[in-house]
Amino acid sequence: MNYLEFEKPLAEIEGKAEELRALARKNEEMNVEKEAAALDKKAADILKDLYKNLDPWRKCQVARHPDRPHCKDYIEALFTEFTTLAGDRNFADDHAVMGGLARFNDQAVVVIGHEKGHDTKTRIERNFGMARPEGYRKAIRLMDLAHRFGLPVITLVDTPGAYPGKGAEERGQSEAIARATQKCLEIGVPLISVVIGEGGSGGAVAFATANRVAMLEHSIYSVISPEGCASILWKDAEKMREAAEALRLTAQDLLKLGVIDRIIPEPLGGAQRGKKETIQAVEKAIAAMLKELSGKKPAELIKDRRQKFLEMGARSLAA
Repeated sequence: MNYLEFEKPLAEIEGKAEELRALARKNEEMNVEKEAAALDKKAADILKDLYKNLDPWRKCQVARHPDRPHCKDYIEALFTEFTTLAGDRNFADDHAVMGGLARFNDQAVVVIGHEKGHDTKTRIERNFGMARPEGYRKAIRLMDLAHRFGLPVITLVDTPGAYPGKGAEERGQSEAIARATQKCLEIGVPLISVVIGEGGSGGAVAFATANRVAMLEHSIYSVISPEGCASILWKDAEKMREAAEALRLTAQDLLKLGVIDRIIPEPLGGAQRGKKETIQAVEKAIAAMLKELSGKKPAELIKDRRQKFLEMGARSLAA
């Protein structure tokens, strides 16, 4: 288990309980279960207290936790007959974006998502979930395919933002993001998006301009990272805590503002402490959102989506 900075008191107690049990495994005559159980109870109380009222910066830390389930985990657990469709038919295949045809509860769908990777090798391969232009153009191709065959689109958002490298900019990064966002607004099929970790900048909006947008309880969604915002506003990246507060990037804030439609609960301690439960909760939410949109005609779905985003600014100002 990887512990976050604010979880250090918890790490200490859980570490002591594990040390006691390790000693008991080496010496069968030792009976430490009573002491270990007391430490477990203390750890449970600390965990509950830590997660009772997380501030926005701590939410950012939890959203970025390396042990949270990633796009690949959700696809493997929730979708059957997943067939990867690679490449943008123009330049290359961007491994930061996964996508293809699949079945969700035996319904044919197109699924697209950001994949960060789980270890050093896969994180480098996946570019830490930061898509290049070809990733967004791949997503456009898949959304076109879904529109042509009348398949719902499900997107899983988890990115710090689009890749800001020189090559990506030369190949039209901003144009690719804009085209992907435009395509989200044009397709006449249900489009559902779930923010499973970080929803950073236009790189997230390009996948989340959807009929229904859900966020996991401790995920974040914002126009810029807290560090980037602090660097611009205060010329000091260390003011990220103040920036996180000002950005109103938590699921709870965004639900009040009308930016998202629902919050998906996470187990106590975050998705990383209960991957199976989290994935099941996401499955339930996706099924409910698909049901809400079933039977709607293409024109209705397009109008619903456009109206949702046109009204968003008005609701935000009122709030």
